[in-house]
Order: sequence, then C-alpha cells, then structure tokens
Amino acid sequence: MSDQPSLFDEEMLPQPSVPVSSARTERAPAKAKTGAEGSRQTLRVLHSSDWHLGRLLYGQKRYDEFAAFLDWMLAQIEHLNVEVLLIAGDLFDTTTPSNRAQALYYRFLHQVARSRCRHVVIIGGNHDSPSFLNAPSGLLKALDVHVVGAACDNPADEVVLLKAENGAPEAIICAVPYLRDRDIRQSEAGESLEDKDRKLVQGIREHYAQVCVAAEELRESLQVDVPLIGMGHLFAAGGKTLDGDGVRDLYVGSLAQVGVDAFPDCLDYVALGHLHVPQAVSGCEQIRYSGSPLAMGFGEAKQQKSLCLIEFEGRRPQLELIDIPRFQRLERIKGDQAQLSAALDKLAQEQTSIWLEVLYEGEQVAADLRDWLEQHTDGTQLTILRVRNNRVVERILARSGEEETLDDLEPMQVFERALELHQVPETQQDELKRLFGSVLQSMAEQDHRAE
Repeated sequence: MSDQPSLFDEEMLPQPSVPVSSARTERAPAKAKTGAEGSRQTLRVLHSSDWHLGRLLYGQKRYDEFAAFLDWMLAQIEHLNVEVLLIAGDLFDTTTPSNRAQALYYRFLHQVARSRCRHVVIIGGNHDSPSFLNAPSGLLKALDVHVVGAACDNPADEVVLLKAENGAPEAIICAVPYLRDRDIRQSEAGESLEDKDRKLVQGIREHYAQVCVAAEELRESLQVDVPLIGMGHLFAAGGKTLDGDGVRDLYVGSLAQVGVDAFPDCLDYVALGHLHVPQAVSGCEQIRYSGSPLAMGFGEAKQQKSLCLIEFEGRRPQLELIDIPRFQRLERIKGDQAQLSAALDKLAQEQTSIWLEVLYEGEQVAADLRDWLEQHTDGTQLTILRVRNNRVVERILARSGEEETLDDLEPMQVFERALELHQVPETQQDELKRLFGSVLQSMAEQDHRAE
C-alpha cells in the first residue's frame, strides 16, 4: 500500500524546483485593463487538458513528473496573471484513480484557489468517471472551481457564468463534457454503421447548439458583451494523433468526427481536449487542442508540449503558446548490437535520468537481448522500459505464416474475422457487428464509481 497514501499527506508529493517561464514569446505579464466605468476589458485564460494523472508508461509510475508539471503550471498562473483556467477533460487516466493521483489533483486545486486565478472550469473526458468528478462539485464551487463531469439533462446547466472581483460578469463558458453515446443518440434495431456515425455527429451538433443558445440568452439577459468560450472533449475532423499516444476511439465501431461547423459562430474561442498533439482544428486558430502536458508514449518523445494562453480584449482573443519543459527525458534507440551499445554509452555519459525504448534490428536473433541491455545499463541513470526484438518477432510470424499479431488488431477486427471463420452469412453480419459494437461501447463508458 506504499503507493496509496492519504489524500491529505503532502509529504509524499515532491516539491521540484522548476523554471518560472518558458513562453515562446517572452513578455512581461500585463495587468487587466479597466474601462471608464470600471468594466473589465481584458481577461487572461489558460487552456490545458489530458493530464491523465496516474498513467503508467510500460509499468513505470510517473507521479514525480505529474507533480513537477502541476507545480510548474501553478508558477505560470502566478507569473502570467492568469485569471481563468480551463481543463478540457481526461484529468485522470482511469475511472478509478489511485489515492496518489487524487492527492495531486486536489492539492493543485487547493493551491490554485489561493492564487490570483479567480476561476477554474473542468469538464469530464472519456477517461474520467463522471460521478467521481461531480461528487465534490458543490464543495469545489465554493473555491470557484466549476466542474461538469457529464452531460446535463438541461443544456443550460452546462453554461457557467464567471464574475470579476467586483461582481460584474466577465465571461460565459459553454462547459460541454465528453458526450457519451447514450447522451446524444438512441440506438435503433437494424441501423447501419453509417447511420450510427450520422446520428452521433448530429447529436453532438445539436447539443452544442442548445448549450450555446442558453449561453447567448444569458448574455443578452445580462446586457453585457463578454467573451463566450466553448469547451469540449471530442475528436474533431482533421485532428492529428501519434502511434502509442493512448488516444482511444471515442465511439467503438464508429469513425464519427465533427467538423469545425459543429461549433456555433457565437463562440469566441473553443478549448478542446482528447487529442494529445497541440494543434488548431482545420486551420482555425480559435478552435484548439492544447494537447497533453506530458509525452504519453515514446512516439511523442521529441514533441514540444504546450499550454494555450488566451488574452481577450473585449471578445477578441489573442493566442500565445507557452512551452512546457520536459520533466522526464524519453529516448527511442534502434539498431544492431554494436549500434545499440554505442548509443547507450553516449546517453550514459550525459549522467541524467533517461527512460528508453530499444528496437533491436540486428541480423542475429539475440535471444538474450534483455539481459545484455540490463548489464550494459547497470550503474547508469538509464532505465529501459520497453524492448522490441524485431528479429524474434519476424521469426515467430514467419512460423505462423501471419503478418500481424493479436496486439495489432482492434476488438472489432477480431470479431469480424471470427464471423468469417464461422462462415456467418453476410446478411447477418451487419446486425451482429452493431450489437457487438454496442457491447464494446457499454464497456468503454461504464462508470465504475456510479451507484
């Protein structure tokens, strides 16, 4: 139970010393401007997502990295005079986060509440438990932390009004969480996968439209022209992913992706989560994924992670990307035994902690590769997390006559091959695939904390 300490045990969390600023464009933080009648004209918003607290990397715990990132971001909030923090889903990696992951989360929110940041708005992602996020929402609201863990029956309940210190409205947030299949679509017997995709996209569009109508009505009733900011956790068409980044299909058996036209024109900025690569959606700079703060796999090892800082002048957003420092170095090396030996020796000379993925590409099978690597890195700060011996893999596949392994296949692909193997008539396959997809979807969306 050493990795399950009390939620209130702050001694377990490291207090790293991190740089205060790594913004791509260095500039002194500006204080908020006020108009002739004292109304706020500028607002600084920080957009983050996909923390995946508690996530392992090939069995390696990463709590020190998560703690270092959160401490660094807290320093950025102070340094940049951030007034609103948006977290667009997937705060945790599983629906049952460990005590240590929870401690990181609550400790951070407690520290933000004591900072100059006035508001935090959090939405649930597909990895999060809606009931877990929502459970303390009433208590967190007293700290100006607003949580929307799941879609609400009344779309207006996903509209969050933020007020300045003087009580005047300063922004309206359309806090739309990850929309589960059951939230936006009714399954019908005999529907095709194309019908499912169409209904999912239509359901997402309609939900955003309803929430934005409620937000515009609120803004009109207040007679203020404050920014209207959207949030979401979804896969937008044209979004980029990387191999091994851990991004799950949102709707099993479906390729449903929404276009930028799903977000109503009234939104001045849209803060998205789910994809781990920082990016604008279809060239629209005001509709963005902040990306994950840490590399979620070795495929992201060389990728620059960032936060989105948005400064509003009235309703006009100005974007700046804030580079996130690397808290744990990841490296992927490949080659034959001599090339690997040279690469390991070079990395060891740097005398810094490095986690490695090793791809062996030599002509010999090298069945004892793992033992050799462990001996070669003994006494260094190199930690080997994954070894792939391509020669052994090729030999095994050659024996089986196959060009792939079970790990290469998605569950639906395995099911489709089972249908072919058992010679199920094609006239029955679509319905069976639909039913199997529904089972997978139900498993993926099950909230283990709900009662």
